[in-house]
Amino acid sequence: MATAEQSYLRGQLEQRRERLHTLVHETENDASLHRLLGEVDAALSKMDAGTFGVCEECHGSVEVERLLADPTAGVCLECLSQDEQRLLERDLALAGNIQRALLPQRQFSTAAWKVSFHYEPAGLVSGDYCDLIETPSGLLFLLGDVSGKGVAASMLMSHLNATFRSLAAGNLSVNSMAEAANRIFCKSTLAGQYATLIVGRADDGGAVEFVSAGHLPLLHVHAGGARAHGATGVPLGMFGDARYTVQNVKLQPGESLLLYTDGLSEARNAAGEEYGVERVARIAAQGVALSPDLLLAGCISDLRGHLAGVKGRDDLSLLALRRVN
Repeated sequence: MATAEQSYLRGQLEQRRERLHTLVHETENDASLHRLLGEVDAALSKMDAGTFGVCEECHGSVEVERLLADPTAGVCLECLSQDEQRLLERDLALAGNIQRALLPQRQFSTAAWKVSFHYEPAGLVSGDYCDLIETPSGLLFLLGDVSGKGVAASMLMSHLNATFRSLAAGNLSVNSMAEAANRIFCKSTLAGQYATLIVGRADDGGAVEFVSAGHLPLLHVHAGGARAHGATGVPLGMFGDARYTVQNVKLQPGESLLLYTDGLSEARNAAGEEYGVERVARIAAQGVALSPDLLLAGCISDLRGHLAGVKGRDDLSLLALRRVN
């Protein structure tokens, strides 16, 4: 395991041990607390001995994502008993349900905007992030993609959701929100973990301001086609002092914005051919007259045709906003 990851996990375990020691002294004869404390001490001893992350059964490697989710894990997935596998599947299903509960309403609208999104995890949990928040200054929209997959990515996705929900309450500018979230993300994640993200705000007059933290191009869909707007800064989590430039777009009634994650643009068919951002823009332009849900349906249908039965390997999320008046 990488040194940065183990350093992070050691810090987490030491904090957990300190809290457990406090609880053990405050609570008499609680066997569960003593058991947890023993598991934490055992994990720290393995770090000292250089055997942390080694499966106790097959002596292979315990999956990094499992250790990030539970630093006391002692066996790899293949060595779990059937009962343990069923318990893990149940926990993953519960985590997936919690993630879906964090999503906004499927059909979301304000006086000036109609919004729809498509959210399709590759597994039980997802690293994609989507949110819609009404603020005094307009409709805040966010779409992002956390690096990696599985449990670790899903935990960071939930972390982003909580971070931006808190920041939205302050009615900050979109670049101030992105910069504050980036500082928080840098302090609370491992080296090498990051998230690409678009955070924007749309007012009732059709004016949209947004920043893109290393995310795929935002598309402004209008009668002349689909105009791409690229990143305005680096992904969250790379540099603590990163700054983000605001881009401004003015939408007329009937025009739309389309945001998507790489589960769309990087999807590959059986021949290894990538779907590509150019095809995303071309299909989006063909849906200029469509409502947000039909625009997304057209994109998904074309993707399915490209894949021709091949299952997508990455989380897939799309978000469409249409100005209605």
